[in-house]
Amino acid sequence: PAPAAAGAGYTAPRSNAGSAMSLQIRRATLADVDALSAIAIATYNETWGDSYPAQELQDFLQAHYSSEPQRAELSDPRSAIWLLVDGNNVVGYLAAGANTLPHAEAREGDIELKRFYILAAHQNGGHGARLMDAFMAWLDQPQRRTLWVGVWEENFGAQRFYARYGCSKVGEYDFIVGDTHDREFILRRP
Repeated sequence: PAPAAAGAGYTAPRSNAGSAMSLQIRRATLADVDALSAIAIATYNETWGDSYPAQELQDFLQAHYSSEPQRAELSDPRSAIWLLVDGNNVVGYLAAGANTLPHAEAREGDIELKRFYILAAHQNGGHGARLMDAFMAWLDQPQRRTLWVGVWEENFGAQRFYARYGCSKVGEYDFIVGDTHDREFILRRP
């Protein structure tokens, strides 16, 4: 299964740590592989860690978020990843690339927002909107492209967030972690 859908869940704001200007946003490079893997695993555990049996979660994280899968993603010219940085610490990220969501209207060249996470201690400071704005500027250059996002059916905050960017539900599919099948909504911004 594509490792993207649950990750694009954009966790709901919880605190107000750090002002919007104290955290920097920058594009990730191959030099960021280990930091990207660490934040991907940390934020997924923080957000969904209690949702799956421990061994199935660890197997999933190793298969999808360890350094090698991150290296492959960073090496793909169709992918782009932005990091949210507090000093020398990566505290969030947004990853996008070629669409892999199963939908009959998906086309070559469409882009999927694959994962979007910020550590809870850094949420509710406007950082999610800043990351999304950086991504949207990239998405629509040199021309507007179709955006796909997979979101857990019960993640209402993420659904509202993506609706503000023109995304609406166009389908559903199963996101699989071990033996667990989570119902995901497929959102699209044409």
